[in-house]
Amino acid sequence: MVFRPFRSLPRSFRRLAFLFLSLPVILLAVALLYRVGMLWLEDQPRTLGRSIQWAAETLTTTGYGGDSSWSHPLMQAYVVVVQFAGLFLALLVFPVFVIPFFEERFEGRLPNRLPDLKSHVLVYRYGPEVTSLLEELDRVKVPVVIFEEQHDTARWLLEHGRRVVLGNIEQEDPDLSRLRGARGLVLNGPDESDAVMALSARFHGYQGPVIALVQDPAHRAPMLRAGATTVVTPDHVLAAALASRASIRISPRVSGVLQLGTHLEVAELRVHGGSPLAGKSIAESAVRSSTGATIVALWIGGELIEVDLARPLQVGTILVAVGTEEGVRRLGALATPVPRTGRIIVAGYGTVGQKVAELLREAGEDVQVLDQQAAAGVDTVGDPLTPDVLVRAGVRKAQAIVLTLATDAAALFGTTVVRSLVPEILIVAAARRAENVSRIHRAGADFALSVGQVAGQLMAFHLLRQEWVSLEAGIKLISTSAGHLAGRPFPTKWIREQTGCVVVAVERGAQVIMEFDRHFQLEGDDVVYLSGSLESIGAYFIQFPETRELPVFYRPAPQEHVM
Repeated sequence: MVFRPFRSLPRSFRRLAFLFLSLPVILLAVALLYRVGMLWLEDQPRTLGRSIQWAAETLTTTGYGGDSSWSHPLMQAYVVVVQFAGLFLALLVFPVFVIPFFEERFEGRLPNRLPDLKSHVLVYRYGPEVTSLLEELDRVKVPVVIFEEQHDTARWLLEHGRRVVLGNIEQEDPDLSRLRGARGLVLNGPDESDAVMALSARFHGYQGPVIALVQDPAHRAPMLRAGATTVVTPDHVLAAALASRASIRISPRVSGVLQLGTHLEVAELRVHGGSPLAGKSIAESAVRSSTGATIVALWIGGELIEVDLARPLQVGTILVAVGTEEGVRRLGALATPVPRTGRIIVAGYGTVGQKVAELLREAGEDVQVLDQQAAAGVDTVGDPLTPDVLVRAGVRKAQAIVLTLATDAAALFGTTVVRSLVPEILIVAAARRAENVSRIHRAGADFALSVGQVAGQLMAFHLLRQEWVSLEAGIKLISTSAGHLAGRPFPTKWIREQTGCVVVAVERGAQVIMEFDRHFQLEGDDVVYLSGSLESIGAYFIQFPETRELPVFYRPAPQEHVM
């Protein structure tokens, strides 16, 4: 009980206090031994004061004055040992005791107590899985507090402007009573720690959504029993997204199709070298009138940009288009004339790679697994970054390759190796960090997805109940009502020029209208689909504040709470 206040002090304070308490003891012990040695070995008695003076001068390496000659070997050895001990102490005191003390005094202190979390989202443990979610919460101005257990990570988050609380749920029970009224709780730690946080939150009366990210799918049911409302397995969600990009059986019409509304689809297609679109601008190719699909965004150099009608389409550009099933099919035939047949190679057989191969095989695809280590399920053993190994795995005749390698650097380099070997192959790559996705795209990948992106969109849907489909961080597709525009000419060209939004289509009952002349008018029950950046969509609602945003059609999984 006596030492409890001392233990509650910061470590640098405890170290400095130990130093100040131990120095007099060390000084006195050295002085007493010196006094005894001078008396018995040198026959030159010294007073206690003079012995302490000698010990202080020696330990601090400041000199000896007049007491600097000894004849007995043991006494000489003792003096040498004390000299080296003094030098060692001088080198040790500043880096170990003094500097940490001043750093802690002048650095911003990390809070260790949760603030009032009303209307906040509390994120337990920072990592790549939650980066996209944090960006989305920042965009919609939902305040976030991160509960972090790693001191270095917490310090880094604080320096980058994040509200962070440092703690350790194994050593202390955080006061989660402040969670009452919070908008949500996101758990991104080890599965067992996530369960502790969920149980503690429910025990303290929190009734809101708890989203848990688990690594082991077997922990889904226990996590739900612990109090989670939604359980997401990030690696498996990423694997499903990668498999859907690679397989025309999973995405039957073109890769990357999402069902939107009742009659429209979102598709991503790569412009191949044999495509009639290559080298032509969107205006010159008349894509909308010839196919019935509208190109709403372009992947160029790893960045998703809004459409410039006069910009020529280059080989390798990925088109993001919206249209009916037939319109998307026609555009797919123009942009991707290369037949999508043959096996799919999965390079890398970790957790994500195993799930990708499993999903592809369930869809009836011919899958060839390539990995450095021999294991059950691996068809070709070798370095996926070596051209000879890729050729041996059959990359030249494959329809697609999915790179699920250990690091983002390996995914980037693997993309360049595969693209140089087979220029027309579909390359789908997995990344751990969202900021590396654009780099992998620039290296030549058709599609690159990060675990943070796919997990972040799922978590954002459950936390925010968003009413748009995210095509990428900067481009959105929304549906709106006609509002006060009903019964008046619909100025689609003016809307694009003034706001930057593209009017994709108008849904009128069972009819989808994608061509608008100057006489076209909206009706009261029409649903208008718009595409644009966050800024252009905001500009649209400034121009037409009475149009209300409608929820984009969302098709939940069979069991929405388990993913």
